[in-house]
Amino acid sequence: MGQAATRANGAHADATKDELQQFYRDMLLIRRFEERAGQLYGMGLIGGFCHLYIGQEAVVVGMQAALKPGDQVITAYRDHGHMLAAGMDPNAIMAELTGRRDGCSKGKGGSMHMFSTEKAFYGGHGIVGAQVSLGTGLAFANRYRKDGKICLTYFGDGAANQGQVYESFNMASLWKLPVVYIVENNQYAMGTSIQRSSSETHLHKRGISFNIPGEEVDGMDVVAVREAGLRAAEHARSGKGPVLLELKTYRYRGHSMSDPAKYRAKEEVEDVKAKRDPIEHVKKLLLDAGHASEEWLKDIDREIRAVVTASAEFAQTSPEPDARELMTDVYL
Repeated sequence: MGQAATRANGAHADATKDELQQFYRDMLLIRRFEERAGQLYGMGLIGGFCHLYIGQEAVVVGMQAALKPGDQVITAYRDHGHMLAAGMDPNAIMAELTGRRDGCSKGKGGSMHMFSTEKAFYGGHGIVGAQVSLGTGLAFANRYRKDGKICLTYFGDGAANQGQVYESFNMASLWKLPVVYIVENNQYAMGTSIQRSSSETHLHKRGISFNIPGEEVDGMDVVAVREAGLRAAEHARSGKGPVLLELKTYRYRGHSMSDPAKYRAKEEVEDVKAKRDPIEHVKKLLLDAGHASEEWLKDIDREIRAVVTASAEFAQTSPEPDARELMTDVYL
């Protein structure tokens, strides 16, 4: 990858029938899971904040497809989709959302703070930009151990203006750390358009002064994301240091469930849904190539809905954490 920022184009990237079908399954699971999580929040079964990933599914599914076993992932608080893409159990994720004992963090992490060392998923972090320094630390450990692993470190366009991000960039570049920084640019930092909050809106250029190559990618095209992810992963894994990917995506819901998103026109959201939806894009690829029929697509939707329904039922019937667990797993 060169020093100058480049634009990835997925138009000529190929994916096999099996890959496209898996992409479709994985993205649809995230979409249906998040829709059900939104319903449970509305019923008062999920407390605190809840940030849904609807619209951004191609980002994590494409990037996950570029990883090798043992590679790590760390992200911010819009994290349910990342967990599902990493292969975590939907039952355990939904139970964590409802604060139950069988949740993946024993009901004590909630929506924003879930972990799975088994799946090399290191959170879920509520402090804006904090995970960037932590992901850099994971990459430092990988380099120290010479274990060949890389760390995907996600952050949003809002966090792109945080100071610790650039302190991390400097160290990662200086020490040639095996980290891929991923800006999920969904166009709005909470309620502020990137055009109003960032003097440089081409976020893939933010690493230039640290000698970190950057690339802008269509984050609504899962094949383009996977191809860019493969390039970035190889760059980081080969000892050349960090890479910065800006994945241009879009969230359909508000910043969190408490956000009515009145700062953008309804027509804007509907236009993206109609023209750029990541799941509809893969569906079209499957149908045009003869890799799937309408009946197959309906069967997959029924299958995914059954998984999500089971996770919601599990989350509501799992017991509450025991009061004696209040101070366990707490680092003092």
